Amino acid sequence: MDTPRRIFLFLGLAAPAAAEGAAITGTATYRERIALRPGAVLEVELLDISRADAPSERIAAARIPVTGQVPIPFSLPYDPARVSSRGRYAVRARLLFGDQVAFRSDAVHPVLSTGAGTTAEILLVRARDGAAAPGADPVGPLWLAEDIGGRGVVDRLQTTLTLDAAGRAFGSGGCNRFTGGYVLDGAKLRFQQMASTQMACVPAAMDQERRFHEALAGVRGWRTENGLLHLTDEAGATLARLSRAG
Repeated sequence: MDTPRRIFLFLGLAAPAAAEGAAITGTATYRERIALRPGAVLEVELLDISRADAPSERIAAARIPVTGQVPIPFSLPYDPARVSSRGRYAVRARLLFGDQVAFRSDAVHPVLSTGAGTTAEILLVRARDGAAAPGADPVGPLWLAEDIGGRGVVDRLQTTLTLDAAGRAFGSGGCNRFTGGYVLDGAKLRFQQMASTQMACVPAAMDQERRFHEALAGVRGWRTENGLLHLTDEAGATLARLSRAG
């Protein structure tokens, strides 16, 4: 009668040890023919991107001193208790030379969900190189549309946009919530296909939402002027102008 009890206790002690070994592994690299400087550091984060209408939540992070050249191998330990089978997760990375971010990931690299496993091959791109003034970064804030296509916006009808650091774009067109992806490279910006809810609203709201999504589809760049974010087309013309909310 004692044997099953002893086996149960043994298994109970062994489980935490297995959990402690959980890690995301992979490599980070870039295409440019640039040798890594001594003292370079790779930062890798595991993010919870389950909520389409909220910023990502950081689950784990690691700083890895670089001792060779690209591709740079990494191992990112994480706590499985913070991961849900229903969630969506991704990794992002930055390569630093001293305090300066030289390269960064600009796309979603899924792990632990939607068929993805525990490995990631991350392609880094050059960090923004002064295309905008210091602190003028479109990533992070909640942006509120003030003008779309030169036709203004409806008073008290909020059309919003947020770009998060994991490569997701989300917000409200004025009626329906939307989410999708974006690629940012210096002053270049392109939005990927958006998915949205399908509620019906008053005609004015639906018209503004349609114009906003048409504007996003044509965006090829960005700039800031007097604190306002301008989403621009290939020729640099403003398709939508947004201000920081709050």
